[in-house]
Amino acid sequence: MAINAQEISALIKQQIENFQPNFDVTETGVVTYIGDGIARAHGLENAMSGELLIFENGSYGMAQNLETTDVGIIILGDFTDIREGDSIRRTGKIMEVPAGDALIGRVVNPLGQPVDGLGDIVTDKFRPVETPAPGVMQRKSVSEPLQTGLKAIDALVPIGRGQRELIIGDRQTGKTSIAIDTILNQKDQDMICIYVAIGQKESTVRTQVETLRKYGAMDYTIVVTASASQPSPLLFLAPYAGVAMAEEFMYNGKHVLIVYDDLSKQAVAYRELSLLLRRPPGREAFPGDVFYLHSRLLERSAKVSDELGGGSITALPIIETQAGDISAYIATNVISITDGQIFLQDSLFNSGIRPAIDAGSSVSRVGGSAQIKAMKKVAGTLRIDLVSYRELEAFTKFGSDLDAATQAKLNRGRRTVEVLKQPVHEPLTVEKQVVILYALTHGFLDSVPVDDILRFEEELFAFVEAHHPEIYETIRTTKDLPSEETMDAVITDFVNQSSFK
Repeated sequence: MAINAQEISALIKQQIENFQPNFDVTETGVVTYIGDGIARAHGLENAMSGELLIFENGSYGMAQNLETTDVGIIILGDFTDIREGDSIRRTGKIMEVPAGDALIGRVVNPLGQPVDGLGDIVTDKFRPVETPAPGVMQRKSVSEPLQTGLKAIDALVPIGRGQRELIIGDRQTGKTSIAIDTILNQKDQDMICIYVAIGQKESTVRTQVETLRKYGAMDYTIVVTASASQPSPLLFLAPYAGVAMAEEFMYNGKHVLIVYDDLSKQAVAYRELSLLLRRPPGREAFPGDVFYLHSRLLERSAKVSDELGGGSITALPIIETQAGDISAYIATNVISITDGQIFLQDSLFNSGIRPAIDAGSSVSRVGGSAQIKAMKKVAGTLRIDLVSYRELEAFTKFGSDLDAATQAKLNRGRRTVEVLKQPVHEPLTVEKQVVILYALTHGFLDSVPVDDILRFEEELFAFVEAHHPEIYETIRTTKDLPSEETMDAVITDFVNQSSFK
């Protein structure tokens, strides 16, 4: 069958018109060095800081050092089968993690991949791990309390929504317990919690997850874990991944509590990466930008303005000290970035005072703004009483003759210490805290033997619940105390009916 020239010409024209080029232009480079979670690559001329890169074997890396001759890359995950000479290509995307409601109740790694065996996380929301913190005009002052459920914190060093409060102390002084108890206390408080475990044993993280699950806290919690067995880049990245997930909620008008446990291990991982990337070391071999590492992380915690949704991120970073040395490099850095610190003392912990909070060294720069009116009234002089008691106690070890006023102060101090003790994983509602602190500051405990104070507290709570529930209701709804006459009458009534008379 003959096909004439015109038909051939029309066919070719049609194909040219419908031609779709299917080639993909990507910038590629060559790996020139590999080792210890670090790679160097030549040829990625236009790579951006923080850009996601893909190695030949499918592993991901993140551009960290942009130098004149090559790019320093941290490898996210396994690097054992990457070789010098392998190709590496740009993705054109800044490192990001999945975000949104699909993550709640899950345990994920710093890349947002599930590690709890409960299936894939399906979400279409992603956020870059590095974003600028809200500016001054985008923020609101911190005024709404975040109740931790711990009397010693809510009374002495109150935390507000949008605040950054450092938990600092030696190892094994109860730092993580305070953070976990705070998460447990957020049940029914319209708060989403994110627990970032950095450089911890996998068995320890599992124990924390089981505790959260046991008390029903996983219903509103995300756990991000980079365990001690994982490469340093993941330990460095974990807090940024956590705060990126938190920002998705904050900018949608929700309130988030994020715990970084602990930033000392992140700083050590960052030091390792920096030295391998040939960044010049300074004090204690940390690079000069280690302050910036933590400041750009913690500055992202804020209470944002109503135009941005009015949400908040409250940060509880944890720092581990060596022999109580809060003047160490990382400790002083984070103290200067945060809005106060809860200092846990080894000697208090070992003597059975738990939580082992040192009232003299602990401070909240938000203070009374983060307390309800009722708590302000009952906790007003508590800190001064406690600090002066500690000094008096130390002084009286050298002498025996004490006047009546000093004796009274010592007696009140002993009872204050006893009231502020609290068992682990038993947070108290703010109304119960107010009732027992009122009884303490108004002298109802002065004649109760110190050993009986815990029993007094439990029986008082049960008595008010059974016979005067309106007291709890008033504190809960009005945020203020009932009249002193009412409070005095109720507690006197309890004392008269109990064995503490």
